[in-house]
Amino acid sequence: MKLLYATASPFSAKVVMAAHHLGLDIDLEPVDTVKPPEALLAANPLGKIPTLVTDDGLTLYDSRTIMHYLDRLADDKRLYPHKLEKRAAVERMEALCDGICDAVVLVVYEKRYRTPETWHQPWVDRQWDKIRRGLDYLDENPPQLKKKLNAGHFALGGLIGYLMLRFPGEWEEHRVRLARWPSAFEEAFPAFRTLKSHV
Repeated sequence: MKLLYATASPFSAKVVMAAHHLGLDIDLEPVDTVKPPEALLAANPLGKIPTLVTDDGLTLYDSRTIMHYLDRLADDKRLYPHKLEKRAAVERMEALCDGICDAVVLVVYEKRYRTPETWHQPWVDRQWDKIRRGLDYLDENPPQLKKKLNAGHFALGGLIGYLMLRFPGEWEEHRVRLARWPSAFEEAFPAFRTLKSHV
């Protein structure tokens, strides 16, 4: 299998970490999403990453779609529990982390692609409101690491890795438990050190 990805993408990092955890062999192919190559556009008409190309030529996109596919491929580990309530909790955690990532990426893009004349601070403030509310919730309800790792753990790992890369020292604030979570996650998943938002 081949994963078309961007090195700093939290969504790519989530998928790469999950594949590593499951012991799945995936070739990583970095792509430029600003000027998407033909290979990416042929695999994904949206030109977005991550995009997975299977050995049979099937193309899958959106990180959660890829995560569910990898979960079905694995033999002895799972990213999503079988029991309905536990599975729903994991999927909700993943959706929350992905949603925060969406808002963080929009803030980054606003700074990167807008000129000072077209910068719209109220819109940026709304994104930060989403980010802060989400991080506050995660600080109060961090996913436990005592049990098996799941998609929620990798989604949070991708999110925090991206925050550490783009906004170091700006997201921790009063969130003591969340700021400590990466160290605990690295104990449970040592590859986090090398795979977080920086494949």
